[in-house]
Amino acid sequence: MNTIEHPSLFTPRQLAARWGMSEKTLERWRSLGTGPTYLKLGSRVMYPLSSITQHEQGRMRRCTAGRELPQFQHC
Repeated sequence: MNTIEHPSLFTPRQLAARWGMSEKTLERWRSLGTGPTYLKLGSRVMYPLSSITQHEQGRMRRCTAGRELPQFQHC
């Protein structure tokens, strides 16, 4: 199958490589609704770069307390 790569869309394999995790983890996150939003075209799953970066920003932490903190509050 010929596919045209789109620089702002990642396959699960590409995203798993970016984050150093397995594709199975991303699959589980999709079923739980806990990962980044994705585009589903037929059986194909694609992650928009904007969703990836938004998810990454949402996972930023200042400390290991396990809760999100206001921007300027310290642990």
